[in-house]
Amino acid sequence: MLMPKRVKYRKQQRGRRCGLSKGATKIDFGEYGMKAMEAAWVTARQIEAARVALTRCLKRGGKVWIRVFPDKPVTKKAAETRMGKGKGAPEFWVAVVKPGRVMFEIEGVTEDLAREAIRLAGHKLPIETKFVKRV
Repeated sequence: MLMPKRVKYRKQQRGRRCGLSKGATKIDFGEYGMKAMEAAWVTARQIEAARVALTRCLKRGGKVWIRVFPDKPVTKKAAETRMGKGKGAPEFWVAVVKPGRVMFEIEGVTEDLAREAIRLAGHKLPIETKFVKRV
């Protein structure tokens, strides 16, 4: 699964998810892409599940780029723990995805196959996505 090798600080504040994506709004590498239409925290497991669905549908053909990386730690306190005693331990990693972000890109396959692969991968993610072509 994707996660940073090392980070400067183990724990982060939650932050805000409002607004549109600051970068990665156009297809830069492939011919077809998957664009996020909503804001969400996408976990490393969800990114991996989408990647597996994408590559399985392509049957090892074409090239895939993953344009999101889970670099935000999410902490959790143990179940049935009283309040206080500090912040919980980092539990998993998420990527902050905002509307307009291109999350995956594909190249070297037909448009029909790319559409189907991106549709299947989109079902693995907690947000609404859209198929986009390079302009």
